[in-house]
Amino acid sequence: MDSKAADQALETLHQISSILDCGLDKETLRILVGLCEAGVNPEALAHVVKELRREAALLRASDPAQQSGGGVRQ
Repeated sequence: MDSKAADQALETLHQISSILDCGLDKETLRILVGLCEAGVNPEALAHVVKELRREAALLRASDPAQQSGGGVRQ
């Protein structure tokens, strides 16, 4: 696939992702597509993305600086 076609495919995937409210930016989509093209199981990738999001939410919930609007810890 040439560069222009790849860019258009990525743009289309990003639009679909946005419509479905997946929360994936273009760079993340590019990485995920590359991993799929390299033979990684798409269902496994989806599981990893969900797990990383869950872990990030737990970290944010347990971080008092995040809850109070951010800032530098002292």
